[in-house]
Amino acid sequence: MMTLEQISDRLSLQQLVVDYANAIDERAYDRLDQVFTPDAYIDYRAMGGIDGAYPKVKAWLPQALAAFPAYMHFVGNFSCVIAGDTATGSTACFNPMEVPRPPGADGSGGSDVMFLGLWYIDRFVRTPQGWRISERVERKCYNHNMPEWMRKALQI
Repeated sequence: MMTLEQISDRLSLQQLVVDYANAIDERAYDRLDQVFTPDAYIDYRAMGGIDGAYPKVKAWLPQALAAFPAYMHFVGNFSCVIAGDTATGSTACFNPMEVPRPPGADGSGGSDVMFLGLWYIDRFVRTPQGWRISERVERKCYNHNMPEWMRKALQI
């Protein structure tokens, strides 16, 4: 049976994952300071992004996501193992993204929606401010309807 502290820790970690998704989807990148440790390592390369220290990745996010008019992160299947003041976890993410089409001969471009499926593999640490993510690595599961120009850019 879980103790109240274990239940509280698990709920706090799960909320951290949701807070991340909401901050990204709302383009509220400064809220990520409440999600990651200042020295966190983030690796988005599996889905075509960059890796590096949190400040570098945070600065990159607005530029990288500006190309997409809309997107949403659905996170679930959260699993974690807590060991004192550290924890590891994995979370499934379903990420539909609107992708603008290049303008056609008639000037219309429109947009399509691609679907990305991935796992977040996380390391957490308890800080004086509460739980934070100290490492996040994306693991690719699938993509659907990815435009050809993106496949070429990502070399997929």
